[in-house]
Amino acid sequence: MAEFEETAREAEAEAEAEAAPYVTIVLPCYNEEGHVIAEIERISAAMDASGYSYELMCVNDASTDDTLAKLYEAAPRFPKMEIVNFHRNSGSGTVRRIGTQRARGEIVVWTDADMTYPNERIPELVQILEKDPTVDHVVGARTSEQGTYKLLRVPAKWFIRKFAEQLTGAKIPDLNSGLRAFRREVSLPYLRLLPAGFSCVTTITVSFLSNNHDIYFLPIDYSKRAGKSKFKFGKDSYRYILQVLRMTMYFNPLKVLMPLALTLLGIGIVKAIYDVSANHFKIATDTVLVFVTGLLIASLALLADLIVRSRDS
Repeated sequence: MAEFEETAREAEAEAEAEAAPYVTIVLPCYNEEGHVIAEIERISAAMDASGYSYELMCVNDASTDDTLAKLYEAAPRFPKMEIVNFHRNSGSGTVRRIGTQRARGEIVVWTDADMTYPNERIPELVQILEKDPTVDHVVGARTSEQGTYKLLRVPAKWFIRKFAEQLTGAKIPDLNSGLRAFRREVSLPYLRLLPAGFSCVTTITVSFLSNNHDIYFLPIDYSKRAGKSKFKFGKDSYRYILQVLRMTMYFNPLKVLMPLALTLLGIGIVKAIYDVSANHFKIATDTVLVFVTGLLIASLALLADLIVRSRDS
């Protein structure tokens, strides 16, 4: 009897494994009624032709237009599509976090429903992960900028990207692309760190790089979005910078604090030498303050690094 029950459990587990798709595509949908079905058609056609088993998780983030009605109307045409409806707007970061947690696929794909990304290339991103086990994350690196506030976004994104490269020690062609594929199991420890808004893509990029996970950047085209942009230049740019700092502090605080500490200590020492030579061995008060401030920041950096190492162990 026991052997029969064990065999039944094994058969059930095998059936569940066979039913699970290889890829889960998480598609946030917020007020995209004019083009969401065209995007679903494009994604479904590419995935059907690829031969990969998949599920397409369309998450309606409390749209105020007819996006949800359009999804339900089209549902019979797309058997691989699952509709998830949020009753209050939670932000794209929350949508992607919950979608990834609910995903049954080994590979999770994030993209947008605004027609900006070449979603017909999703199988190409998946194939890179399938063929190279050393790569944990593939990012569609945009080769052009077509978004709103273009004249402001290009220099701002360049600065944020260079700042992130300095803090993570890695080359980052595109820090906040919305088209990416990654191994779900590798991402799970970092999902709780995702903010609710657009900076979630920055967060997961920095999280992977800070923990030595290989990221492959695949050059892609980027189109002008359909519909109205939800990006707010001032607020979202500030959040991007803040999130890069926050994630680097979370994983490697020495990268943020120690350069500042050493700079202040160096200035203090040089100033002290000058004071001694110019003021008959008298050291100015501001020199002492600069040196002590550097010493305090260095101590804080070492303490923060000790906390991170204790947490990770």
